[in-house]
Amino acid sequence: MKPASALVLASASPRRLELLQQVGIEPERLLPTDVDETPQRAETPRALAKRLARLKAMAAFETLRARGETEGRWTLGADTVVAVGREVMPKAEIADDAVANLRILSGRTHRVYTGICVVTPGGKTRERLVESRVRFKRLSREDIERYVASGEWQGKAGGYAIQGRAGAFVVKLTGSYTGIVGLPLYETLSLLAGEGFAVPPIGAHAPLPG
Repeated sequence: MKPASALVLASASPRRLELLQQVGIEPERLLPTDVDETPQRAETPRALAKRLARLKAMAAFETLRARGETEGRWTLGADTVVAVGREVMPKAEIADDAVANLRILSGRTHRVYTGICVVTPGGKTRERLVESRVRFKRLSREDIERYVASGEWQGKAGGYAIQGRAGAFVVKLTGSYTGIVGLPLYETLSLLAGEGFAVPPIGAHAPLPG
């Protein structure tokens, strides 16, 4: 018998999975989707994050619907975009990408947009966009070389992971830390609860000390 509230995460991101587990939500399954993440002409970074989150959530929902498996399942999609002004920083796939991104972010404030989209068992969608601002210290050549050597940048928006070594680069952060990691927890739980998903009480999944 499946649970009354089952969550399907439209992502293969270990970071998003860990964040959900952190608040006591264990997705029933991961259902990553293959969508074209290329920005559309004149598309702003914030619009891109919202569109991709919706595309991912809907693609996973349509897969469930085709299998006749939407009953009792809420689908969650998310996407994170790092930008300087209107320029979207690409996901770093090779070391040269990471170096180029870090040189641009060095000593500057950039924005991180995370879009989230929830699709209910009945196909209703709810969306939210969370914007955060991050200022990096001025990075030396040695800073960049050591970070690139760590490999943490691989596949990351903007070429860095704030929850790793790059946390030492952050001078100031305004907004949602978990949003920068990949999934803004407050907003995600609010959307899920607002659409009838049984969100576990914080602390219910962990025993009290002593």
